[in-house]
Amino acid sequence: MLGHIESYDERCQTGVIKYEGQFYEFHLDQWTSEAPPKVGDDVDFDHDEDKVTDVSLVGAYLMEAKPVKSKLVAALLGIALGAIGLHRIYLGFYFLGFTQAVVTLVTGGFGVMWGFIEGVLIATGHIYKDAKGRHLK
Repeated sequence: MLGHIESYDERCQTGVIKYEGQFYEFHLDQWTSEAPPKVGDDVDFDHDEDKVTDVSLVGAYLMEAKPVKSKLVAALLGIALGAIGLHRIYLGFYFLGFTQAVVTLVTGGFGVMWGFIEGVLIATGHIYKDAKGRHLK
């Protein structure tokens, strides 16, 4: 059956799967995937007399994340508009982008260097992932 992990407690190594309005508890011993369980994951599971026997990830969680954001765009935004953190906002790091803008204002413009350096780091491949962990294309 296909369900959805509603909760998971790492300390107790137990979680709850929701399927068609019913809840099924599972233990890490029933987990068959290499990646650890996380709340929100879609799972395929078997059960016998209301006990879960096997739980594994399904769908997009099994495939490699495809690049969505452009390395060139992020690098140019960092070099040209890094002072206001636009490159970080583009990559999905909203809080960090806002922080860069505040640092630039508070330091009287010296925060420009932070964004510029990050733009160069993106261009050279030292910063290569967006906020969701996908590589830049």
